[in-house]
Amino acid sequence: KEHIMNDTPIPLILDLVEWVAEKPRPYGEVMDAWRTSCPRLTVWEEAVDQGLVVRRYVSGVGAIVEASQSGRDALVSHGRA
Repeated sequence: KEHIMNDTPIPLILDLVEWVAEKPRPYGEVMDAWRTSCPRLTVWEEAVDQGLVVRRYVSGVGAIVEASQSGRDALVSHGRA
């Protein structure tokens, strides 16, 4: 089910999920690539709010971001996996 709460296009959110599904990414790298100051284009925030990506701490590595099972399911349901 899709419950986009603003104007962020679903394809952009899926781009983020697909990118972190390839391999877990360092949190800083994700923030550099996906955080935006535009209040109408909140790709990172929407992906987190919808539970499509998760951030976790890995000892010796730091915070990483990866696709959740819901994110992977969304990729499959949209023909991206």
